[in-house]
Amino acid sequence: MEVNPLSIILVKSDSKGDRLLFRYPYNVLQQFQTSVTPVRKTPYSIVSNADDILQNTHPTVSNICFDQLYGISDDVLATLFAVKSELCNQKFELKVNDVRFVSHPTLVKLDGEDQKSSSYFRINVVFALHAQASYSIVKCYYELSKRIGVALLYEEKRAGYLLNEMKMMVGCMDEVAAAAQEHDHATSAPCASVFDTILKDSTLAQFIKTIYQDLSTTGLLNVTMNQSVTLSFCLPQKAHQFHKKGVVIEPETIDRCLHALKPYHGMLLLVDPSELLDCVPPSGARMLLQLIEAYNPLKSLQNMASDADLMIDHVYQLVGHLVYWAKATIIYPLCETNVYVIAPDAQLNIHSNLAEKFSTKFPGMGLFEVISDFSLPTSIGHLTTPLQHPARQGRLAQMVLWMLQHHLLMQLHTYVQFIASYDEDDCGIIENGNHMDVLKETTDGRRQILNNIGCCSLPATSSQPLAVPANRKHSLSEDLFPDSLTLATSQTRPSSASHRSNISHSSVGQTASSTDNDESIASMDDDDKIKSLLSPFSECERKAILKIPATSNPEDLSLMVRLWQAGYFKGEHHLEEIMYFENLRRSQLLQLVDKFRDILIIYETEDPAIASLYTVPQ
Repeated sequence: MEVNPLSIILVKSDSKGDRLLFRYPYNVLQQFQTSVTPVRKTPYSIVSNADDILQNTHPTVSNICFDQLYGISDDVLATLFAVKSELCNQKFELKVNDVRFVSHPTLVKLDGEDQKSSSYFRINVVFALHAQASYSIVKCYYELSKRIGVALLYEEKRAGYLLNEMKMMVGCMDEVAAAAQEHDHATSAPCASVFDTILKDSTLAQFIKTIYQDLSTTGLLNVTMNQSVTLSFCLPQKAHQFHKKGVVIEPETIDRCLHALKPYHGMLLLVDPSELLDCVPPSGARMLLQLIEAYNPLKSLQNMASDADLMIDHVYQLVGHLVYWAKATIIYPLCETNVYVIAPDAQLNIHSNLAEKFSTKFPGMGLFEVISDFSLPTSIGHLTTPLQHPARQGRLAQMVLWMLQHHLLMQLHTYVQFIASYDEDDCGIIENGNHMDVLKETTDGRRQILNNIGCCSLPATSSQPLAVPANRKHSLSEDLFPDSLTLATSQTRPSSASHRSNISHSSVGQTASSTDNDESIASMDDDDKIKSLLSPFSECERKAILKIPATSNPEDLSLMVRLWQAGYFKGEHHLEEIMYFENLRRSQLLQLVDKFRDILIIYETEDPAIASLYTVPQ
């Protein structure tokens, strides 16, 4: 796997020469080395013609053996990475065959009694990666090398830690070399025994070993150097594979998701709350504890911020940090109107162990039996009845949350698209002469959308809402998902206007303008009101709207025009977003869409920002 490092190399360069102090891993079994030795063609083979000379390529030499660096001696590595002072404190990248080396060389100054006696030496922590590693992976490893260099520089200035470790490593190498000369052995033979001794005595070598092992297993680092400096680092391309193997989540994808975060979104933890403190620096631990106390997958981020007495911006930062570290994911708060469907890349093959985990978590229930209810888009309200016991509703909520945690389900949202139907007989020639162009463009657009998404019916909701759980604080010692967990109805409404800043300024301006127009035409007759409300539309669009019976009601028409002017009917905003920013109930929106169903087309699809966290475009 190209995410894992092949090796970590520590090289120093000073006035006494260049030297490779340590590398890990440092031993490849001899039988493995011989098995990967490249086989060269015989030099006595005869080339038939000139064309074969151009096509005959030499076999590629590989320096990778069982995901470890192989075939490059320590002396060569020391020569390659003992860079000059001019190359320090900047990115260093080198490709050799199928291996890419990346590092951030650090220049360390040793202060003497006076300025003239000051000396310098260079230290370089190099990561060996697969040559085909993506740019984002290389960037992450470079950032890690830079952080290690900063930590070493700090400890050297504080306690002379780096210089002492270097002296110990060099002294150990000299002792082994002297012993080898006494026994007439080659100096390169006891290389593994030298690194064994260094690893046993040097805390810096143990620090490098821990980094390699953590990056190769979890992609998460939380190690301490010299019992003083704690290094925390996340390799998201590796960390997110813990929850879904084979899916590489790039940092840019996470950034796009967090950029689209809104107060009406929710958070779903992927790990136990006790594991969260390892990924947050001590300065943010107190706020994280407050957020955990208020955490509930039925709550929006705004509600959790209010319950935890935190600013919404601080909640955004904490949630973004947890998502980056693969400790949480973004969802819409669980409610009965949420529509879910099986994720297109859900790992439901016969070799997956999720079925066994599900049976262990929910005795007497089968994963395939439960998830089969979501083969077609289905709302939670369809799977429950008002006569069900609250405990069964809570059990269904737990199973849905479990399947969301394992990325087996994907939520679908309802989007609205304004498409006016035109009749060539009724729509006369427009004064500017572009009637046919407008008609053709709109008709083609309508046909394209209908072909892509199909005509969807309005999502039905259950006749009665499920019980809303009482708001209470959750402690770390309590179970966050009890059997009595019930679903809340989707009544997302903002508690204050300060949280509406995420909507675009243009939409806000258009909405305010529409509100002013509504107030100005309040004193008009119904016919004048309708004429005034339809003035922003084209002639053909007005004719299509006037055919709808609901147009005779100025209140319904005014709401439709206001949402149209705000840009909500372009297929880019789902119902939950409109409900939040326009302070509307779901029933109001569904009734409005039903009344103007001849011009408002609805369809269900995933939220692109959230879906990008666990789906891979093919």
